Amino acid sequence: MILDNRSIFSDQQPITATANSTNVYDLGAPGIAHVGSLVQLKRSMGKAGKIPLLIQVNEDFDALTSLDIVFQSDNDEAFGSAKEIFRITVLLADLVKGYKAPIDKLPRNVTERYIRFRYEVTGAAPTQGKITAGFVMAVDDSYVG
Repeated sequence: MILDNRSIFSDQQPITATANSTNVYDLGAPGIAHVGSLVQLKRSMGKAGKIPLLIQVNEDFDALTSLDIVFQSDNDEAFGSAKEIFRITVLLADLVKGYKAPIDKLPRNVTERYIRFRYEVTGAAPTQGKITAGFVMAVDDSYVG
């Protein structure tokens, strides 16, 4: 698994309460084409539209009932009107070191400029638990410690 510091949302980020990813990713503003007149281009996430994405637990969680991993986008860097792209609910029993979320590709429906993760805790606040999330070259199925 190859991770690039510029493509990481959370780098072994401790989650002890509901929180946003440490980093926000800027996809940049869509361009303008000259096709007889100026035309605003729509965002394209590539031919297949699926960029490999890793969401992995690096340290066992405790105390909470579940953790919602929410992927958001917004045209406002402060995420004042965040749009939910996907949500995964993971139960405490699965929040163990090495767990990888079932979504391993960036969905095609990202149309806004900024993207981030939001981690929403349900139940008691955990005292331990860390997550790494970011774009990767490919997601493998082996255990990563």
